[in-house]
Amino acid sequence: MARRGAFSGTSPGIKDAPRRVLIVDDHPIVRQGLRRIVQHEDDLIVCGETGTVDAATAILELKPDVLICDIDLRQTDGIELVRYARAHHPQLPILVLSTQDEIIYAERMLAIGANGYITKKATSEELLASLRRVLDGNIYVSQTIGNNMIHQYATAGSHMPADPVDRLSRRELQILYLIGEGISTREAADSLHLSIKTVESHRQRIKRKLNLTTATQLLRFQTSSASLDDARVEM
Repeated sequence: MARRGAFSGTSPGIKDAPRRVLIVDDHPIVRQGLRRIVQHEDDLIVCGETGTVDAATAILELKPDVLICDIDLRQTDGIELVRYARAHHPQLPILVLSTQDEIIYAERMLAIGANGYITKKATSEELLASLRRVLDGNIYVSQTIGNNMIHQYATAGSHMPADPVDRLSRRELQILYLIGEGISTREAADSLHLSIKTVESHRQRIKRKLNLTTATQLLRFQTSSASLDDARVEM
């Protein structure tokens, strides 16, 4: 049996060059751990690593075959890095590796251009599987998120918006924005000239549409969202 990475043609012993992995994470110990995982694979090689605003330059100079990045970067915004990479390097596979709750972030990161989302609780085998999946041009998410997305697609029809925020009505967007501003349900009701019961009903619908279960998840989603400018304008 041929080793992974070998040609299937008529030149035995000649292998494809290992695919180049660029790691972007603020924590050296995480980068070191990822490097150790990757360096034992015949078909993968770490071409570079960074945890700073140099990530965009590293992509340009190192020309990786795949990017692994966190979204919690101290000196830059990992979400904006994903947007940048997708806009300027449209063919580059992007795997997001994060501690953030996948229920909140996975679908959103796919919507803005990531090819996969995996948490730092994953095993080495899961990480390698996710890397190879996105390198092969596929999407990678956990089974739980995948099942949720399939269910949402099946219940919403073939025209389900890619960005979860696009599923919200104008009123729901306004209420989501107010939640992020730390405004209480009563204050939101007064501001929008609604009853408290109506605002609570909207909050529950927002959580269902965004696949969230708790108020904390709802607040974290709002503070991470870049899709609420229209709601702010029309307050």
